Amino acid sequence: MRETLTPSTVVPAPPPAAHPAGGGRHLLRHLGEMVLAMVAGMLLLGPVWTLVGEPLGIAATLARPDVAALVMATNMTVGMTVWMRHRRHSWAATGEMAAAMYLPFLLLFGPYWAGLLGADALMLGGHLLMLPAMVLVAVRHRHAEPVPVRRHPAVVALARRWPTLVALLMTVSLWAAPDVPSPWLMLVLPGAYLLIGAVRGRLRGPGGLGRQLVGLAAWSALVAVAVVVDGRTAAWLVAAGWLAHAGWDLLHHRRDEVVPRAYAEWCGVLDAAIGVSVVLAILSG
Repeated sequence: MRETLTPSTVVPAPPPAAHPAGGGRHLLRHLGEMVLAMVAGMLLLGPVWTLVGEPLGIAATLARPDVAALVMATNMTVGMTVWMRHRRHSWAATGEMAAAMYLPFLLLFGPYWAGLLGADALMLGGHLLMLPAMVLVAVRHRHAEPVPVRRHPAVVALARRWPTLVALLMTVSLWAAPDVPSPWLMLVLPGAYLLIGAVRGRLRGPGGLGRQLVGLAAWSALVAVAVVVDGRTAAWLVAAGWLAHAGWDLLHHRRDEVVPRAYAEWCGVLDAAIGVSVVLAILSG
């Protein structure tokens, strides 16, 4: 006899799905994010140590392999901590992941100081031990639920300007030692817009292919002149090229055209910083 369902019939609920945080794919993604955050920390904070090392008279100390290892671990930890808190990991998990950055190097300091390990072996061994340590921490907290993260309004405002902060950190060394980059580097500026616009399929709309080709022609001409004239005039042309592209970035940021707004913001600040540093290099040279 065929059973009919009535409003009072109770249908058993399906079994709950496995928590996504425990899946292998999630675990690999988490580890990949940690590695990228660590690399970002090294790239962004490395120039800061160089900038403060000379004025403070600690450049030689920072160059020691054991101290350099701790500096590198600190840079990685800062990048990793910022990202883990952004992803709403607990302080306990973040602290354990930070320990995974330092402990491998600390364990090798004894053999290094005893002369049993060289500087290269210290660095290589520390990084090799760091990977399984990170995996152990990630596996231990793979089922952890996201935790509420209270952010101060000022922190929220700064987080929204993260492209600006990244660009400023990337150009820290330029303020300590202004220099004039090769004119050929300016070709990267319009080339990046064409590449990103093509990938995003944004070259057909406003500010699309026609404007980008005009920009490519303009910067190519500027590069050609800078290469031919050389000397101080070439340096001024390089400064003008970078500063002009900062205005180009501002235009695309306000109109939200071709490239993502975050990229336009980052590129604009980076271009302006490089352009100003070139001007400083000319005036000081």
